[in-house]
Order: sequence, then structure tokens, then C-alpha cells
Amino acid sequence: MDFLINHVEALIFCNPGPIQTGEIKDCLSEMFDAEVPDTDIQKSIDLLMEKYQQEAFSFEILKTGGGYQFMTKPAYQSSIGILLKQKSKKRLSNSSLETLAIVAYKQPVTKTEVEQIRGVNCDYAIQKLLEKELIEIKGKSDAVGRPLIYGTSQKFMEYFGINHLHELPSPKDFGKEDNMIGQQHEG
Repeated sequence: MDFLINHVEALIFCNPGPIQTGEIKDCLSEMFDAEVPDTDIQKSIDLLMEKYQQEAFSFEILKTGGGYQFMTKPAYQSSIGILLKQKSKKRLSNSSLETLAIVAYKQPVTKTEVEQIRGVNCDYAIQKLLEKELIEIKGKSDAVGRPLIYGTSQKFMEYFGINHLHELPSPKDFGKEDNMIGQQHEG
């Protein structure tokens, strides 16, 4: 079983994003020229997840984006935060974030619909989100001119650490008083 665990660990480690159990199974089945049971793969993943929970490791394996990926532990956010701050040129602008939020919550959506909500031209923001692969073209609308329809991508899920769109906070959650900074409630 150790040899299987080591191969599963290597596959999770070397994959640039989350790797799904089906992808692991396909790789191992081809390598060993035999069917590898799903239960053995899941047991290996579970053992690895348990192993990396130990304090000796600064990273762990998490289920995210529909697969498994090595991620650093929250205790190391400060040092990582500094690194990310230094690389902040790759950050999203406020207009891109607003546009991305509209696409995420209203998808499938056209650029015109996004612009009606934002009240400004969104050509640049849409282009930047497409370049960063956070949104993708999902098809064409049946409306006049057959405009492109946009939606979020798998990379969007990975970027925000979610597995499904229903994990996004509900828009009604943003209006609750207990989410307001500085609000005190009488009890």
C-alpha cells in the first residue's frame, strides 16, 4: 500500500491545480497496467490528508475545485501574504472584481447585461477576466446580434477555494445587520 500512497502523493503534488480521483485512477491504471480500485485510491488520499495534518508540515492536502491539492496551512498566511503582496501586480482591479461578481451570480450573462448592472462599459474588465481564465465564453445568446454569454470557469472555483457555485455566499447574506462592521447588537 505504501507504494500506492507514494504515487498518489506524487500525482497530487505535481498537478498544477486540484486533481480529481478519476484522473489519479487513470494514471495509476495505465502505469500498473491494471485496474486500481477506487477504495484504495480514496484510502491513500485519506491517509495522506491525515499525515499532512501533523504540525511538522506547513502544508496539507485539501479537497478544492472538485479535486485534491496541496495547500499551505493558515498559520503561514503572514509570510505568504507578504509574498503575494509583492506580486500584487497580478491582482484584480475593483472594476474586474465587480464584473466577476456579477458574472458569478448572474451567469450565464452577456456583456450588455453586466454593463446594465454596473452602469459602465465593461470591455476591459471582461477581457482581463478572460485573460486570467476566471471567466469563459459559454456560448451565444439568442438575442439580437447573438452576443456572447459568459460564466465562471474551473479556475474561478480554484481561485476562490470552492467546489460548487452554491458555496458562494447568498446575496441576501451581504445585507444582514450582523455582517456590518462596527455594529453592536443589544442582547
